[in-house]
Amino acid sequence: MNFHEFDRENHFREIWDSVSIERTVPYTLFTFGDSDLEYYLIVDAEQPGEPVEVSRGVVKVARPMLITPHNSEPEFRNFFEESELGGMVDFVLSRTAAFSNLHIENKKKKTELMSDSVEEVVARLNKSLDSQDEDRIAILTAPFGLGGVVVLRYTTDRIMESAPGNIQELREKGFLS
Repeated sequence: MNFHEFDRENHFREIWDSVSIERTVPYTLFTFGDSDLEYYLIVDAEQPGEPVEVSRGVVKVARPMLITPHNSEPEFRNFFEESELGGMVDFVLSRTAAFSNLHIENKKKKTELMSDSVEEVVARLNKSLDSQDEDRIAILTAPFGLGGVVVLRYTTDRIMESAPGNIQELREKGFLS
């Protein structure tokens, strides 16, 4: 038994549990074609009193139209700045989830909101989204340095929640017996 792998999984679980999806969306991903997952990401400051980092982004989830040996592995782009964390994610996902043949790309940009409180930014964003009747943008929060983890968590949650409906649609269209 390799205890090093167990330690890596435990460490990843602690990181995974430290991030939060504050506001989710009630929609599932498309069975065919690409889906966009828009979000606001609030990352806590490294030091108390410093401003939190607020960005707006979108994750593009694409399914190849034709699955070949060259595109059967999942592809995650622009989620992590640290290669070590990305490697840990690859390790865990390869053992715990079936994301084969998905191409997932994260694109984010800074926003104008400034605060030294994650809670204040979440409250302002919720109020703004509610007043616009906007229900397709999520709000995600993370400790300093873990923004990519919460975006990945949100994306994997949406993929897994969509799977039963996607499989049903494949059956209805005659792709699965």
